[in-house]
Amino acid sequence: MNKPMVALLSGAGISTDSGIPDYRGPNGLWRREPDAEKLVTYDSYMGDPEIRRRSWRMRRRDGALGAEPNAAHRAVAELERAGVPVRVITQNVDGLHQLAGMPARKVLELHGSARSVVCTQCHARSAMVDALARVDAGEDDPACLECGGILKPATVMFGERLDPVVLGDALAISKACQVFVAVGTSLQVQPAAGLAGVAADHGARLIIVNAEPTPYDDLADEVIREPIGTALPALLRRLAGEDARTTSD
Repeated sequence: MNKPMVALLSGAGISTDSGIPDYRGPNGLWRREPDAEKLVTYDSYMGDPEIRRRSWRMRRRDGALGAEPNAAHRAVAELERAGVPVRVITQNVDGLHQLAGMPARKVLELHGSARSVVCTQCHARSAMVDALARVDAGEDDPACLECGGILKPATVMFGERLDPVVLGDALAISKACQVFVAVGTSLQVQPAAGLAGVAADHGARLIIVNAEPTPYDDLADEVIREPIGTALPALLRRLAGEDARTTSD
């Protein structure tokens, strides 16, 4: 008997226990510093050198690259190692699912990765740590070493489109899965949020783990409000147990 596939859509809330702030929660970055949104808006970033300098300074001090996976990330990787077919679709750019042990090929990063930078002119990619080392050395707006073009994080900024190939893969997973877990996401940002509806429409069991209400709660088979660091590991252990019973029947 084929094992049921679990798709997990993760948002900023799964990484808060790792010291990375969320964006839209009660204490989210956009509520505390509304002006910070300009630092990750494509037109503002490309058109204003001062915005770019502020953006590099923000990345230099935010410590995200030094963050470690927490219990929730590890629980997802443990579910995969237990033999349950798992696919992660993440709105996060921190790479913590992979650091926790999820194979990179099983993680779709809808919004790109903050661990790399890309040239907006020649599209050369390099490591974020190398770019930040140049900032530390005194370059307040480091340019591409290949062509001199403007460098940006390899993330999808506001005003940019998602990679259609990655989004297409995410849609296919959402349609094919038997269980869809949305964790730590407000489910307000489209098209990522709509994946929950796609999964439910195609017969998946929809489970939402989030502190605040979401627009998809009424569609969900189960809504969990407890802290993610304990609630998600408990949920995934329960799903693993259900999978074991289904396989043995």
